[in-house]
Amino acid sequence: MTSYRMPAEWTPHERTWMAWPSPNPTFTDEAELAGAREAWASVARAVRRFEPVTVVVAPGDAEGARALLGDDVELIERELDDAWMRDIGPTFVTDGTSLAAVDWVFNGWGAQDWARWEHDSKIARHVADAAGVTVHSSPLVNEGGGIHVDGEGTVLLTDTVQLGSGRNPEWTREEVEQEVHARLGTTKAIWLPHGLAGDYGMYGTQGHVDIVAAFARPGTVLVHSQQDPNHPDYERSRTYASLLRAQTDAQGRPLEVIEVPAPTVLKDEEGDWVDYSYINHYLCNGAVVLCSFDDPHDALAAEIFRSLFPDREVVLVDARTIFAAGGGIHCITQQQPAV
Repeated sequence: MTSYRMPAEWTPHERTWMAWPSPNPTFTDEAELAGAREAWASVARAVRRFEPVTVVVAPGDAEGARALLGDDVELIERELDDAWMRDIGPTFVTDGTSLAAVDWVFNGWGAQDWARWEHDSKIARHVADAAGVTVHSSPLVNEGGGIHVDGEGTVLLTDTVQLGSGRNPEWTREEVEQEVHARLGTTKAIWLPHGLAGDYGMYGTQGHVDIVAAFARPGTVLVHSQQDPNHPDYERSRTYASLLRAQTDAQGRPLEVIEVPAPTVLKDEEGDWVDYSYINHYLCNGAVVLCSFDDPHDALAAEIFRSLFPDREVVLVDARTIFAAGGGIHCITQQQPAV
């Protein structure tokens, strides 16, 4: 296992995997489901401009998916519960010559009351089989949105995810780190105490790191920065930035922290705090697919990402419908690295 490692997201991809929204508790009626499918399709089409995309669809949904996705997106039919491929799909790792797929235990983001996972818990293996790669099964309850790596030995984790009572209540921090390092080829874990406030409500993941912080390159980490003192993430984001600035990575480099201002909107139509975040972007071949929110800070975030990735096109896709269901663009995509 130790010869395998998870490459950084900015390395070349073979393809992107996604899952098609199906009727489930996340989408409360036909209108919400239809809106979700439009949103998922907009992300798939944006990514498809730069690399192949394969979408897992539930039996019977292929015709409707094809109409929205177009003819150049590959479809495979498997039973599904939900549509968050980052979390239900495998984490691909490589030994330099071949790929393998880590199959974490998936239990509905900590066995939440509303979640269903009978089918989703098998999707990682289905994707690995379709990709023709070996499966490495892990006993750790974990999701792809709960980890972020720099490709050089460092991994970001969150106390309320890997150590949360609904996921791994019997595991110690040291045991979690040992298992994560064994599967991802990492050597140093940096722990954040929690996620964004909105991620603990209905349909929240209870603290996924990929909405809080993400490596942009080795030694450089992006962090969500809420600018309004009235929002509960104002203090949280300052905690994250301070904690990360005090850290070194696995290679001993002090981390450069780049704060990305949150969108200006603070609450949704129901009056709940939003966790809108530009950190939840997706890097594909030649592009940054960036969440947009019809917000004044969209342009500011785009400029930050253009400066960080001058050789990539920054493509903004409206992510408000995806966030309303509990995640963002990174949450619905999963990269298969090129070998």
